[in-house]
Amino acid sequence: MKRYLLLLLIAVMTLAAATTDVAAQSRRQRVKGASAARWRRERGGDSVLYITILPVRVGGGVDLREHERMVRAVKKVYPLAKDAAQRLEKLDEELAALKAKKDQKAYMKALEDALTDEITPMLWKMTRYEGKILLKLIDRETNSTVFGIIKELRSGFTAGFYQAMARLFGNNLKLEYDPTGEDAVLEQIVMYYNAGVL
Repeated sequence: MKRYLLLLLIAVMTLAAATTDVAAQSRRQRVKGASAARWRRERGGDSVLYITILPVRVGGGVDLREHERMVRAVKKVYPLAKDAAQRLEKLDEELAALKAKKDQKAYMKALEDALTDEITPMLWKMTRYEGKILLKLIDRETNSTVFGIIKELRSGFTAGFYQAMARLFGNNLKLEYDPTGEDAVLEQIVMYYNAGVL
């Protein structure tokens, strides 16, 4: 009887030591580049190490994942911004060629209807983040905010209405592009895109 009791005591102590060993491992586990690392015991009895990774910073102090997200957004919306700048130049030339105010209004209405049919499906597929990048890139390409363009081509009331709608959905038509300040990383990505590196 004493023999069984001794074997039971040794088995319990071994099990307790193994459990505290895993607990001690979880407390002192250090993994380079991780904010947290802990061991967990799965149902099958296996111990699995769970690691929470720290953000990886790129050149301008931007998180690597944020940088990759910005690259994807630029690849998607930069062609639209360049197209918008070209269309705006062409529109200015066409409006200058038309003398009568009535002809200018008719041309603007026809162009607006055509653009609505062509561009609206693309805009519906964008995220808010991509929309924000598009607004900044349009400002970069045209040297005017989207709010200013709408105010110039339509009216201040229409621009205010669209600004209110944009603010309602978490965007801002008055976003300005600052290539040396907060948009330095975006400027670098655009330069790489233009060079064909991305």
